Amino acid sequence: MLFAEGRFLKLQLKLYTSTITAINHFSLLKYCSSFSAITTEQVNCQEQQKEHTLNSILHYISSTMSTDLNDYKIIKEGEAEILMHAKNEVFYNKTQVNNRDISITVLREFISRREQEHEATLSKRKKGTQKATENESVKEEAEDVPRETPSENHESNGKCEGEENTSPEELEACSSVKGSAKIAEDCSSAGEQTDLTEGKGHVELKPPRVLEALSASGLRSLRYAREVEGIGQVVALDNDIVSVEACRRNIKFNGSVAISKVESHHVDARVYMLTHPKEFDVVDLDPYGSPSVFLDSAVQSVADGGILMCTATDMAVLCGANGEVCYSKYGSYPLRGKYCHEMALRILLASIESHANRYKRYIVPVLSVQMDFYVRVFVRIYTSASAMKNTPLKLSYVYQCTGCDSFHLQPIGRTISKNTSVRYLPGFGPVVPQECSDCGKKFTMGGPIWSAPIHDQDWVGSILADVKSMKNRYPAYDRISAVLTTISEELTDVPLFLSLHNLCATLKCTSPSAVMFRSAVINAGYRISGTHVNPLGLKSDAPMDVIWDIMRCWVKNHPVKAQPADQPGSVILAKEPVLQASFARAISSLSKAQAKKVVRFLPNPERHWGPKLRAGRQITSKHVSLLGPAAVNGALNHEDDEEPKSKKPKTENDITS
Repeated sequence: MLFAEGRFLKLQLKLYTSTITAINHFSLLKYCSSFSAITTEQVNCQEQQKEHTLNSILHYISSTMSTDLNDYKIIKEGEAEILMHAKNEVFYNKTQVNNRDISITVLREFISRREQEHEATLSKRKKGTQKATENESVKEEAEDVPRETPSENHESNGKCEGEENTSPEELEACSSVKGSAKIAEDCSSAGEQTDLTEGKGHVELKPPRVLEALSASGLRSLRYAREVEGIGQVVALDNDIVSVEACRRNIKFNGSVAISKVESHHVDARVYMLTHPKEFDVVDLDPYGSPSVFLDSAVQSVADGGILMCTATDMAVLCGANGEVCYSKYGSYPLRGKYCHEMALRILLASIESHANRYKRYIVPVLSVQMDFYVRVFVRIYTSASAMKNTPLKLSYVYQCTGCDSFHLQPIGRTISKNTSVRYLPGFGPVVPQECSDCGKKFTMGGPIWSAPIHDQDWVGSILADVKSMKNRYPAYDRISAVLTTISEELTDVPLFLSLHNLCATLKCTSPSAVMFRSAVINAGYRISGTHVNPLGLKSDAPMDVIWDIMRCWVKNHPVKAQPADQPGSVILAKEPVLQASFARAISSLSKAQAKKVVRFLPNPERHWGPKLRAGRQITSKHVSLLGPAAVNGALNHEDDEEPKSKKPKTENDITS
């Protein structure tokens, strides 16, 4: 009982201090003026005024809540705080703190680069305008014929209507306008002539507008507004009225900064994005499940050069459990290899690119992450019909051997360059025979997937530096810094990866250490790195025949038991190695992070760290493995306390009454 009362008083105090601006502006001015003019003779008046203010705020907040304040708890993440009901009314998952932290640091980097690109554009435009003005001046000096009458063409001599009564300064301004932008009809009178050259040099970049398509409690939008410097308006959408009410309540709960920047709307996100094309610099998609139904409208809503941040949590579909479902949603067929999680990233990127191409747009991935139980991609979107033609060069089909770990990529398109012209043609194929050249088994085909780089290492380096410089501002600093460190050391131009343990399982041999295998690949003249997707994964540009030659050399020094002749491992070992591998320790066999013993893969911080129930679903005892016994018991006890009177057994008092 004491705990409940203390919790209630704490919530009252928080509501008083953080939502005083939510009553109305006139009341706030009244309260502030009364508080600032307090003297020693007005102590009693002050206490009465405070009590009145607190009661007003509590009444306002309580009027938006369906039940008592005791049913809510305060959840703090970063600099934002939200009120969450004990029931599963609005979706919230603590695990997504990693997702939100990475999104914030990417958003910070995007705003910084957006400002740099704007300055570079202004500088380039200014130089171009100055050059055009100089050329126009030289041309005018070379002409000896005086200008007395305006030309009928309006463009043949750079003059506008009404130039007869115009001063030389105004004529030069009109000439500059004509040279920099072809808007001669705007110069129909001398009074309307303006110098756009100077105006272009002083164009201010507006703060970026952010759209969160599926906001739920609004925690992500609130963190964007309160933690990201230089951000503009944040629009939070949801099609569930309960979530919208919770979001609006949390906006007021976070004070004046959130109120001034964040707005919540009850609307279908797809309709809203379609009716606001190219209006948002940042669009954030984080649905419960697949984002496929939102992609078409999302790529249209992002402004040129803007960024789309997209999450997919339907990993079972993307990783090959239901290939036909994945094809219907994303247009690609997944394969169930060890690299399935990276393939999920590349399938999502290929799907976004496909939707963007329909509107003469294309994507440039800056960061792609697989964490916990989802994938998250950050892509910039541009409009260019000519650049869009390069899309087939970035997509490939995947041939996976059914007997061993060999896989091969088949590019969809190719180009032929002649002088300055480029011709786009379909790719050559197939890249593999009917049977695997290593083990003799058949191939399965998947894709198409995004085979171009999925990260921009320049972005990754800047983001990692930003995270390390502000580690106290990221609740999940340890996890996101470990992931970003691993990504910074990946080979960006090598799609998918191998598993050393799977290679050894195919041959039924003992496994060499990762350092020895890395050294053998490096000594053979190829590159190799780890991957953030799998601690045992290895990315390498070495072809599969070189990989198997290295393993054959290893088995010669570490013999295996005899296996049936028709087994894939037996077929592979029956061939003599062409390459004589050297397992001598190579200098770069360890990455910089490994050499410094930086932790790159962390365990989950607590049990039941994973997906949660969809909002609105009733929590039952079968959800113990998902939520944990404490959460399930708490929800069940809360439901028992709120059992309707009609469902309770009748007592003697009920009968007599």
